Amino acid sequence: MPITSIIRLSVSEASRMFGVSQRTIRRAVTNGQITYVVVQGRYKLNFESLLKWSQDTTTVRNKRDRSGIGQYVNQWRIKNKLFSPNPKSIDENPVA
Repeated sequence: MPITSIIRLSVSEASRMFGVSQRTIRRAVTNGQITYVVVQGRYKLNFESLLKWSQDTTTVRNKRDRSGIGQYVNQWRIKNKLFSPNPKSIDENPVA
């Protein structure tokens, strides 16, 4: 059984990362949409549940893409063919 580490964020970190207010994050926690643990009296939010919540909620998804982490996705795309997947490994004429 592989060991996976769980990524947890504070409410303020999550609000900055997803481009929403801390109140929006806290409301989702209260509604049970985001899983968390309490460490020394503070919420530590499960990143996986945050991501799922941001994908399921249209308003949050738009804010995430406009002012959160999603605004950087185009910058992550590799444009240099030298660093892209091996062209020989990509079938240009897939069989339907």
